[in-house]
Amino acid sequence: MTESIEVLYTGTLPVYAHPGDAGADLVAAEDVVLAPGERATVPTGLKIALPAGHVGFVVPRSGLAAKHGITIVNAPGTVDAGYRGELRVTLLNTDARESYAIAAGDRIAQLIVMAIPAVRFVEVERLPGSERGEGGFGSTGYGTTTTTTTGDQ
Repeated sequence: MTESIEVLYTGTLPVYAHPGDAGADLVAAEDVVLAPGERATVPTGLKIALPAGHVGFVVPRSGLAAKHGITIVNAPGTVDAGYRGELRVTLLNTDARESYAIAAGDRIAQLIVMAIPAVRFVEVERLPGSERGEGGFGSTGYGTTTTTTTGDQ
């Protein structure tokens, strides 16, 4: 199902590069040069109105990350349905040696729009158990995993 999203904009409307893509490209509204290790909040000139029950996530473009070390500082950036300001993307140049120039109109990030359920938090005295438990932050290790099977081998 394709849902229609009302978009108010200046600059360039987000566009999907290919049918079925999850993210629509966001473009820079002005020129910016990121020195090595530098970050900057880049305007897109785009304002959107998401319907209630939806959220936008601003995520990095894989090509910029892989080829130039450009990523988003707070990825994913969250765009709440009630927000009506300009979408701005805080980019970071992780390259230690090379500056990266962004020209107005360059694709700098992607916007993923998703439906989200209303959530009601319920306080309890104790959480139910799970297979994972409290393990996090590397609790599964870093080496190759082995699979244990049961039954006939």
